[in-house]
Amino acid sequence: MTLAVAKLRPGRLRLRRRHPAAVVASAGFLVVVALAGLLAPLLAPHDPDTTSLLNSLAPPGTEGHLLGTDSTGRDVLSRVMYGARLSLLAPLGVVALSLVLGTALGLLAARAGGWADAVISRGMDVVFAFPGLLLAILASAVTGPGLTAPVCALAVAYTPFIGRIVRSAAVQEGARPYLEASRVLGYGEVSVTLRHLLPNILPVLVAQSALAFGYALVDLASLSYLGLGVRPPAADWGSMISQAQSAILQGSPWSGLVPGVAVLLTVIAVNVLGGHLGGTIARKQDT
Repeated sequence: MTLAVAKLRPGRLRLRRRHPAAVVASAGFLVVVALAGLLAPLLAPHDPDTTSLLNSLAPPGTEGHLLGTDSTGRDVLSRVMYGARLSLLAPLGVVALSLVLGTALGLLAARAGGWADAVISRGMDVVFAFPGLLLAILASAVTGPGLTAPVCALAVAYTPFIGRIVRSAAVQEGARPYLEASRVLGYGEVSVTLRHLLPNILPVLVAQSALAFGYALVDLASLSYLGLGVRPPAADWGSMISQAQSAILQGSPWSGLVPGVAVLLTVIAVNVLGGHLGGTIARKQDT
C-alpha cells in the first residue's frame, strides 16, 4: 500500500472554504470517536468481553444492545468504543515515529546536499521498495501477535514517504532569499532550518501526516483482521470485522458493519480535516 503525495492546490483550498460543513462534521466525528474511546469505561453500556450465548447475534435495539451483539453475545457498541483506543492510538504511533524520522532525514538530505543527500535518498528508495503491510506482517510473524512490532515496521516503511516530500519541499524552500538573509544576519544552519525553513513546510507535513494516519489505520486493521494484530480478548476494529465473518454469512452483518463503517468514516474525516488544516496554515503563511 502506498502513500500519495499531498499537494495543496489552490483549487482544493477554495473548495474546502466553500464547504466548511464537511470540515466541522469531520472534526466533530473525530472528537466523538476519541472521547468514546477515552471514556469507554464510563460510557460503554456493557462489559466488552462479557459473553452471553443466549443473546448471540441479537439485532440492534434488543435488550439494551443499541447496535446488537456479535456471535458470542458481546455488545457491539461497547466493543467498538473500547476498540477505538487501539484503533486510533496505534496509527498515531506510526505517524509520530515516521514523521520524526522522515522529517529529520529529509531536512538533512536537503540541507547537507552532495554525498549525504545521495546516500540518504538512495537509502529511502530502498526502503520505499518494500510494501509497508508486508513489513508489518513479517514483523508480526517474527514477534507474534501484538501491535508494537507492526507499529515500528510501518513507521520505518512510511518514513521514505515523509522524507522524500520533506526533502523536495525543503529544496524548493531553500532557494528563497529569506534563508540567505537569515545567514547574513548570523544565524547558524541549524537555527535557519528549524526556525525558518521547517515552519514553512508545515502545511505539507500536516496534509501528509493525515494521509499516513489513514493508511496506517487501514494497514493495522488489516493485520488484526488476519489475526496478527491485537491479542484476544482485547478488541480493535480490524479484529471485530474478522470475528464477524461467520455472522455476516448467517445474515447478521451488524457486528462487522459497525466497525467497518467506523474505519471508513475515520479515514475520511482525518483526510478532510488534515487537508483543511494544511490549507489554513498555508494561507496564514501567505498573508
